[in-house]
This record gives sequence, C-alpha cells and structure tokens, in this order.
Amino acid sequence: MEPADRCERCEKPRALCVCDRVVVHAPRTRVVLLQHPQEQDRELGTAPLVLASLKGSVKVVGLSWASLAHCLGEERAQERWAVLYPGSLRRALTAPEEAREALHLDRRGEPRDPHLGPWEGLLVLDGSWSQAKTLWWRNPWFLKLGRVVLHPREPSIYGKLRREPRRGALSTLEAVAEALVANGEPEAQREDLRRLFRTLVQRARDAGRPRKVTGDPPGG
Repeated sequence: MEPADRCERCEKPRALCVCDRVVVHAPRTRVVLLQHPQEQDRELGTAPLVLASLKGSVKVVGLSWASLAHCLGEERAQERWAVLYPGSLRRALTAPEEAREALHLDRRGEPRDPHLGPWEGLLVLDGSWSQAKTLWWRNPWFLKLGRVVLHPREPSIYGKLRREPRRGALSTLEAVAEALVANGEPEAQREDLRRLFRTLVQRARDAGRPRKVTGDPPGG
C-alpha cells in the first residue's frame, strides 16, 4: 500500500484511521516501546496508538542495547524501571500471585516493596511473541530491572482478528493500559486506550479485514 493511502499519524490505512478518537494523556509513567525491527503489522498493530495517546511515550527500534542508559539515551536509576514481560521468571509464582491481575517484582523476582512508590518508567517489548523472546534474550541487562507481570481477566479485544499464541495474550496497547493503572495512573487512561483500540478493531471488521494476525506483543 502506497504511503499516500495511510494516515501519517497512526500509520493505518485511511479506512482504519482512528485519529479522530485519540484522547491524549500525560501519564507520570514513562512508556518506552522496544520494537523488533521485523515487526510489520502496520494494519492492526497498536504501537502507533500508544504513541499518539500518551505524551512522553517513545518507540525505539532495534534488537539489542548495552544498557538502560544506552536504550534511553540518558542515565536513569535502574531500580525505578521495569520490563513488562510475562516469561522467564526467576521462580514459580505462588497461587495468590497467580490470582493477582498485576505483579510488581524486583530484580530478584520477589514482590517489590510498595513503599518505593510507582515505577518511573516501563519498557514494553513490541512484536510477535517470538520477536519479543528474541528481544528478551538479546538484552541480559533486563534482569537488572524490575518486572511487571499481568494476569488479564478478559480476553484481548482483538477477538477473532488475531490468533492468540497463548491464553490471556494482550496487544501492546492493552498491556500498556493495564500496566499504567497498576502503576497508579488514573483509570481514565486505561478506558480511553481500550476504547480507541475497540474502534480500530470495529473499523477493521467494517472494512472487511478479518485476517488473523500474530504480532503485537507480549502483555501478560
């Protein structure tokens, strides 16, 4: 599809553009999307919607970075940052932990002290599940950061438009929405992000695009 047939802001085909429904928020939490270079779901991928909706959010495309500072382009306190990723935990979760919708773990894999306050920022791996795993294994410094693990109670809004790699898989946008609220952001941020995504999915169905996709990330 020619660039002229796509919206410059959300990168969607004109028939799927949802820029008219974007509600911009300014979360305290910094959101950094680490996108695999081969992530190509430009039609139904949700990363552009996150960037359009959240001030301060950025996308960094690549496979590996030497450190958090290298990734961000500035020095930040590692203990204040977490990776949103559900796999490769240091230990098995307890039944009560499995029942929680969101877990905040420190670098040792233990429950993070709530007195430390919210995370300053979240790293979100954007791509198919196999691409997210590649990003995880190519960046061992992730283990120096905290972790946010989600246990969603609702299925993804993608529905039948997406072939789920695992039960409870979420789009990047849905995962970010849940993680923000779990980090103390207003519920309105979650609601507006999910409403925007529902609009995209509905417009895709109306435009006769019921194809299955496998991309869009790891959420929890």
